[in-house]
Amino acid sequence: MAMIKCPECGHEISDQAPYCPSCGVAIKDKLTKCPACGQVYFKDQPACPKCGHPTNGQTENAGINTSATVTENMTTPTKRNNLLVAAVAVFAALLIGGICYFFYHQSSVERENQAYEYALSSTDVQVVQNYLDTYMDEASEEHIQNMEKHLSELKQSDEEWTNALVSGSKSALEQYLEQHPDSPFKSLAIHKIDSIDWAAAQAANTVEAMETYLEQHADGEHVDEANQNIKGINAKTVQPEDKLMVRSIFDSFFSSINNKDEDAVTSAFGSLINSFLGKTNATRNDVVTFLHKIYKTDIASMDWSTVGDYTINKKEVGDGQYEYSVSFTAGQNVSHTDGTNVQNKYRISAKINPDGKITDLNMVKLLE
Repeated sequence: MAMIKCPECGHEISDQAPYCPSCGVAIKDKLTKCPACGQVYFKDQPACPKCGHPTNGQTENAGINTSATVTENMTTPTKRNNLLVAAVAVFAALLIGGICYFFYHQSSVERENQAYEYALSSTDVQVVQNYLDTYMDEASEEHIQNMEKHLSELKQSDEEWTNALVSGSKSALEQYLEQHPDSPFKSLAIHKIDSIDWAAAQAANTVEAMETYLEQHADGEHVDEANQNIKGINAKTVQPEDKLMVRSIFDSFFSSINNKDEDAVTSAFGSLINSFLGKTNATRNDVVTFLHKIYKTDIASMDWSTVGDYTINKKEVGDGQYEYSVSFTAGQNVSHTDGTNVQNKYRISAKINPDGKITDLNMVKLLE
């Protein structure tokens, strides 16, 4: 016997009482107990009024259920709950495994893509070959085909480079660079071309050759040497413009003598005259004295001229400053007042300073 609450009025009564003493409803053999929630209710109800569990035709009185029945009723939902937990665990394991695989796969794909981009931009045959060895079974067909094509092009480039290098030809090296502007051998090819052009400039050893090298290789390896060589060549070599300058100075000087123009004659000399007609430390007054001396009273006119046989030596006396030592032949045609003419020749030796002024002038009369 057990104490229960009357399903009708809720008063506490014995489950063996024939009637509820409070409300008079029949009790004995009229009740059942819900196996799901333990609620006691009338067994003619189709389901538990508390949890809705179906009655399933249960006829045993709640108070006289055996312990086996109660145990069975309690075990059934427990088993169901265990199965549910197991199913959830399996699903969770599968879900976690799927997520892990997804991220692992994504990571592998990302690594392959990074390796692909790096190898495709590389000009190193070994880098490309390593990619193919590593990802041959993982990469897409497109990646493999592109990489094999890239590898083939690199190998061809290597072969063409070897041929150009062995030829030692500037044109072959230039053609290689034109066909392979991004070659890993670009710097070496430029170096080889630079060396070839520099060797040619050195062999010619002229200002023009050095300037040609500088035009072709503004950032070349021998720019400083070329500029120094130009200075050295200019210091030793008389250029056409040097010859023109020297001729102009002496043509002007002798023209001034012919015109008896003192100012023009003296302006041809520097402020310091080391030697003039054998006199050291001469002055411009000595030049004027010479002009007066050669024009004697019986001379009607005089004509000095050069024959153009200049010998010019050049010497660097400062940065870009040059001194010229000159020797040449000058002719003198003297007309006297009595109508006679006298012709003389002189060997002139002179020096011109960087300002284009005469600092030394001496002459020796040549005997016919």
